[in-house]
Amino acid sequence: MVLAGLSGASPLATDMYVPALPDLARSLATDASGAQMSLTGFLAGIIVGQLVLGPLSDAVGRRPVLIGGSVLFTVFSAVCALAPTVEVLNTARVGQGIAGAAGIVVSRAVVADLYDDRELPLVFSRLGAITATAPVLAPLAGGALLLAVSWRYVFAVLALMGLLLSLGVWRWIPESHPPHARLTGGMTASLRAIAEVAAQRAILAPVLALACGGAAVFAYIAGTTFVFQDIYRLSPALSSLVYGVNAVGNMTGSLAYGHLAKRRTPEALLIISAALATTGAAALLLIQATTGSTTPLTWLCLLITISAFGIFFPAVITVAQSRGRAAPGATSALLGGSQFLFGAAASPLVGLFGTQSPAPMAAVMSSCLALGTLAAIATKRAHAS
Repeated sequence: MVLAGLSGASPLATDMYVPALPDLARSLATDASGAQMSLTGFLAGIIVGQLVLGPLSDAVGRRPVLIGGSVLFTVFSAVCALAPTVEVLNTARVGQGIAGAAGIVVSRAVVADLYDDRELPLVFSRLGAITATAPVLAPLAGGALLLAVSWRYVFAVLALMGLLLSLGVWRWIPESHPPHARLTGGMTASLRAIAEVAAQRAILAPVLALACGGAAVFAYIAGTTFVFQDIYRLSPALSSLVYGVNAVGNMTGSLAYGHLAKRRTPEALLIISAALATTGAAALLLIQATTGSTTPLTWLCLLITISAFGIFFPAVITVAQSRGRAAPGATSALLGGSQFLFGAAASPLVGLFGTQSPAPMAAVMSSCLALGTLAAIATKRAHAS
């Protein structure tokens, strides 16, 4: 539960304050672009933080990085809550992203340290099921909180969460990376470990698969609000129902992965789930390009894709972390950094091609997932060779 909380803290910090952006802009005397920079800065912090803190945990151990990251996440969240200007807020959001990255990247490395290859699928399936709820619950929780208090209290809640996670790590997360297994040579050697991991085809293939899947997820997040509220005219409450049902599908897929992995290899499940996710997005694109999609059909296609993600993500993480046991932190950093980097690049493409129909979102998702499927096939072939 503590590892799941560490993994879910950053998604909560990403989405929980989104409903407050208009009020935040007015409060800090800035425009929408200035307020949205706080989200961009946070995502940039997550990317940089994972690339630095993952290898660092291979060198100094997991607990110092997790405790330090959780404490700094608390501090930066408090600074956000008290920020007098938008410049202070945006700077603190970068720090919050870097600190929050520790929970994402190191928790995967801890799992790889503590569990063998037979146990990894079940553990990652449970983590995936829990953390899949964070992006859906975050806007709902933030919206409910804003009914009673100002946007500053959202960050106060995040600060409290960071404090609880710091105590949880201190009490329940052991040091899983003993001194004799750590990298030597300081930060230079830690960063070199990422290059060494990336040079291994058996690890690079699942990293690319995850990056393509992450791009599809960000395209989904960027496009669904426009599709269901602006095009299909659903109310915010009904849109939340759509997101919620899709999240349940994702959670169900994650739980199913743990059981399916007892009968099929993670590599095989990765290919199957990638192909299924691609099918859902491609079907939506085809329907929209021919007869025009309706609300139920669009929802069904997206539900198929998002449910397949529940199997896809724990499968690809299982494969990569299992193959990267020589440097679990560097492997996790490469996974997380590429996922968010590709995701941040894919998000603007949906708006760039227009939001008058579901086609741009479906096109970006299906293109990314087609590449992800090819990477999944390459993952299995790399393992066979």
